[in-house]
Amino acid sequence: MRTRRIVTSMAAAMALAPWCTQVQAQSTSVQFYGLIGSYVGTTKVSGAPSSTTVVNGGGLTTSFFGFRGEENLGGGTSAFFTLESFFQPDSGMYGRTPADPLFSRNAFVGLKGRYGKISIGRHMTPTYISMQAVNPFGGSVQFSPLVVQSFIPAFNNAVLGDSVWNNTVQYSTPSFGGLVGTLDYAPGETAGRSGVANTGVHLRYDAGPLTAVASGQRVRLLSTATVPVLTEQKAWLAGFAYDFRVVKVYAAAVGTETYGTPTSTRTWSLGATMPLGRGYRLIAAYAHTDRDTPKVASTDRRTGTLCLDYSLSKRTDLFLAAMNDKRSGAGSGTSTALGIRHTF
Repeated sequence: MRTRRIVTSMAAAMALAPWCTQVQAQSTSVQFYGLIGSYVGTTKVSGAPSSTTVVNGGGLTTSFFGFRGEENLGGGTSAFFTLESFFQPDSGMYGRTPADPLFSRNAFVGLKGRYGKISIGRHMTPTYISMQAVNPFGGSVQFSPLVVQSFIPAFNNAVLGDSVWNNTVQYSTPSFGGLVGTLDYAPGETAGRSGVANTGVHLRYDAGPLTAVASGQRVRLLSTATVPVLTEQKAWLAGFAYDFRVVKVYAAAVGTETYGTPTSTRTWSLGATMPLGRGYRLIAAYAHTDRDTPKVASTDRRTGTLCLDYSLSKRTDLFLAAMNDKRSGAGSGTSTALGIRHTF
């Protein structure tokens, strides 16, 4: 009798085995990850009356946490999702500002396979991602001269719109020897105004020590006034980074043409990172923007940052940074920071 029970149990287990294997293969693996950074220092942009002593979150990288997951659907195809939220460790608030939603950094779902990948939702723009790759301060909204002159209102940002787009469909090609293309389309979701849409076309090449990017985007913003006014801007970015081991060099150029209130800008940026040994690294960058508005005097802005970074481990580093900012017709401003970052 006992032998019969054992045989029956083994038969049942064998019958269930394929089903159990299939469930395991189709389960979604989910990862929790993020970065937290804070600094103490002073901030002053060009033209400000005085400096401000601050304890701020971020510094070299905006703090965020996220969840991502992927499910193998078979045949080389997978479903995936990403949910990421900016947060402010100095105050405990989520988002970069009170205007941000909970998942302000990314919130999308999609499919990927041999054909590339397509996703739908809120996306960090490839223009901003490409900009991170061709300047040594990455996406820093406090100390990257290229980023602050491009996206931060306090620096009279040259690029219109946020670095994250809502309601976007994004497609990326497979890698062709290190070359990947990305297309973005965000319809604007404005009744009766189908032309209110953001679009982008981007190329990125990664092979060995070289990274090169080329990016173009069109942003259309509709005012909230009683009589809506459409402002359109076309922007482009080109740049590269090359690692010589003893030093890594970066160069980028950004151009914009804004219609409605006609304005054009031209920005160029140079930078470098140099390992100093024993965990130390020197980071330097400079950006210069010329702004031309018809019937208004042309202006220029010059911003430079120097930073000493020290790695305590693979996940934790300390940094000491100083940035000088000067726009035409105004006095210069200097910002400083002593901070820490930790990835998890």
